[in-house]
Amino acid sequence: MTKNDIADVLREIAVLLELKGENPFKIRAYENGARTLESLTDDLGEVIASGKLSEVKGIGEALTQKITELHKTGRLRFHEELRTSVAPGLVEMLEIPNLGPKKIKALHDKLGISSIAALAKACADGLVAELPGFGEKTQQKLLEGIKHREAYGRRHLWWNAHAVAGPIVAGLRKLRGVKHAEAAGSLRRGLETVGDLDFIVAADAKDSKAVGRIVDWFTARPGVFEVTARGETKTSVRYENGLQADLRIVPEEQFAFALHHFTGSKDHNVQMRQRALARGLSLSEWGLEPADGEGTVKTKAAAHAETRAKITSETELFAALGLAFIEPELREGLDEIEAAELTNNRLPHLVEHTDLRGAFHNHTTASDGRSTLEEMIAAAQTLGWEYIGIADHSKSSHQARGLDERRLADQVDCIQKINTSGRFKTHVFAGTECDILTDGSLDFDDLTLAQLDFVVASVHNAFSQGEEQMTARIIRAIENPRVTMLGHMTGRLLLRREGYRVNAAKVIDAAIANGVIIELNASPWRLDMDWRLWHGAAARGLLCSINPDAHETGHLAFVRTGVNIARKGWLSKQNIINTKPSPKCARGLKPTARDLMAQATMGEAARRGDAGAHRKTKTRCSR
Repeated sequence: MTKNDIADVLREIAVLLELKGENPFKIRAYENGARTLESLTDDLGEVIASGKLSEVKGIGEALTQKITELHKTGRLRFHEELRTSVAPGLVEMLEIPNLGPKKIKALHDKLGISSIAALAKACADGLVAELPGFGEKTQQKLLEGIKHREAYGRRHLWWNAHAVAGPIVAGLRKLRGVKHAEAAGSLRRGLETVGDLDFIVAADAKDSKAVGRIVDWFTARPGVFEVTARGETKTSVRYENGLQADLRIVPEEQFAFALHHFTGSKDHNVQMRQRALARGLSLSEWGLEPADGEGTVKTKAAAHAETRAKITSETELFAALGLAFIEPELREGLDEIEAAELTNNRLPHLVEHTDLRGAFHNHTTASDGRSTLEEMIAAAQTLGWEYIGIADHSKSSHQARGLDERRLADQVDCIQKINTSGRFKTHVFAGTECDILTDGSLDFDDLTLAQLDFVVASVHNAFSQGEEQMTARIIRAIENPRVTMLGHMTGRLLLRREGYRVNAAKVIDAAIANGVIIELNASPWRLDMDWRLWHGAAARGLLCSINPDAHETGHLAFVRTGVNIARKGWLSKQNIINTKPSPKCARGLKPTARDLMAQATMGEAARRGDAGAHRKTKTRCSR
């Protein structure tokens, strides 16, 4: 097990101990041990082998024994026995927002609640509101959290669904008898969350042995909990995490039609069928054929076969209807068909993953990250990035060990020394994720922010503010000339927490007026700003930064989900700052005195309601 894997186990032990009401000092020892382990710069295996692990501050003899056992065997008997001693329902209750171990223990001790169902009933009966430390407001929030969890339980994060689907597609393509294999549905469209998985396979339906092999392989995949349907053309399975997967086997001549049909949203498919009908054709998952119903069965079959012979790909299918190829991410029924007209093709050349040259908004062990500064830089260099931006939390984020002015200055100094040392080819931009305080002021003063290459301003508290107040709060931060970009605009956590109420249109207006970038937070749990807002905003000049919000080296790969969402938002590389080479990007991040004056002027005009100010302002990287 890696040091971060072991840290996860130590944190889970701390949570389980808190659910059991164990000594707070004992709980804190495991939490501190996890933190210390994440901050360890030396190789854990070498430290254990040298017998020096117990000498590390924060790790005593007891923790040394447990960490060593986990590192060598991947298991810990104490952890396994502790898990069995806590009712599974109590652990499951941790998934409800605003419900931590202490409150769960109180609910269990006072009301005997040991499941989400029991909690819902107790809330409905008004019993939770009567408990000390809870009240009517908390009870209502818990009911809302349970309701959201039930609704979200039917969907899965794209990142998690992709992790299941990727190996399946790769495996299907290797099977004898498979000519083509693709994932379809909302996964292929890059939607934030996925309801189920769809796989389309082209194979010879007459070869029963080949079909049998494909179905046998699909139903025997690791993690398959139940086979819900099994047939020659469609087979369905359900995985242990509740994700359902459907496999459809079609003849090769039908593959392009089936792939298109099962990829597009309902609205996209309806519009495509209407377009086909306007041309006297009928489009379905089986093919494209004359729609007038005239002629004999023989002539219709011949026409159908001729159409299939001509169309062997989705590109040819779109062309047959007078359209340029529409990328899967755009197939949502939102003007993509009109934009794809061959006579006046207005589809953008969408950003590619390979267009990214780096990313900002990344954390280290200095705040709540799990990888050191050097580890993050090395990982970025391995990915081939030209640069990486470090933006640890500011001091008001106590829960994330936010940096105060002195620690931030030390980090900036360290980054400067690394850049000049030549140790890494990847350049490091020094920044901060600066809290937007409740009144819209920033967590650091201008002198502190002036030493940085960039500033990500984000809301991390007081989510219950009303829409008008929250909007004004964020706009005031945007108008601060030291702010480079706005982080995770709504604060949402997909499948867990709704975003706070904010007028997105006004925030976008303010960002454009003040030359501030808005982040597309690529964390699979956020994907915020929402893709539905990017098309119109980018057309008006808003610049995007695809940021992974990485808290460890592996999280840098989250930019993949960010690119998905950027593509859904019709963004090309010109709309995204981190597709620019390092010198150009640096000019865009660090405002000049002229930029600051222009922003101050435009910000004042925007406050006065000068609509023209928004249209005249250029973003800092537009030059």
